[in-house]
Amino acid sequence: MPLIKHLLELRRRLFIAAAALIVGMVIAFIISGPVIDLLAQPIKQIAVEQGRLYTALNFNTVSSGFDLHMRIAFSIGLLLSAPIWLWQIWAFIMPGLTRKEIRYTIGFLGAAVPLFAAGLYVGWLIMPHMVLLMANFVPEGKGISQFYDYSTYYDFVFKLLLVIGVSFVTPVFLVALNLAGVVSGRGILKAWRIAIVVIAVFAAAATPAADVTSMLLLGGILAVLYFAAVGISMLFDRRKRKREKLILPPDPVE
Repeated sequence: MPLIKHLLELRRRLFIAAAALIVGMVIAFIISGPVIDLLAQPIKQIAVEQGRLYTALNFNTVSSGFDLHMRIAFSIGLLLSAPIWLWQIWAFIMPGLTRKEIRYTIGFLGAAVPLFAAGLYVGWLIMPHMVLLMANFVPEGKGISQFYDYSTYYDFVFKLLLVIGVSFVTPVFLVALNLAGVVSGRGILKAWRIAIVVIAVFAAAATPAADVTSMLLLGGILAVLYFAAVGISMLFDRRKRKREKLILPPDPVE
């Protein structure tokens, strides 16, 4: 296909992906009100438990409310339209891939998407506990109130969910590196002590120090995913060795 046709095909794919994103944002904008209520639940709980009458989510400009609705609409719309724009990307690059590469790519996406969704869910469960714990560091007393700027609060929640979601997908990248021949399954296994330390530090940093249950839950899930990646990589290494034995010619008889 000539370059101009590639560019026209890319433009068509991008247009379909953008249209799907816009439709997803419209749907997400409609439900953004209840989503904001869910996001504000930890703040309401702080106001009730700690008796702070002026603890609230703060909108300090005329367009703040609309801006928050649009941010939430974009984030959720991106997730809702993911099947369509992922397919457009896939349909554009698929003709240039071999059958083996297509098979691997489908496998990676089939594993990465559910893991990322699971990471978002776990992050959503952890988020209220982190907000409540951080509120305990605010001094108590008359004249002290706590206002959460809507932009900062949204960024905190968004980055937390994104980091935990990506951490759940990390084992898929380990398997991809193994298939690319960068690292062997035994090589990944040899670093298990370092991996456990990294997982423990990440789980402790991503969860409140006082909430041991959340820390153990997150760390345990990541550890299981890590060793699952080790097992899959070692299985692939075993299959590679078998294929190499079949391909190599027998030693000549002296």
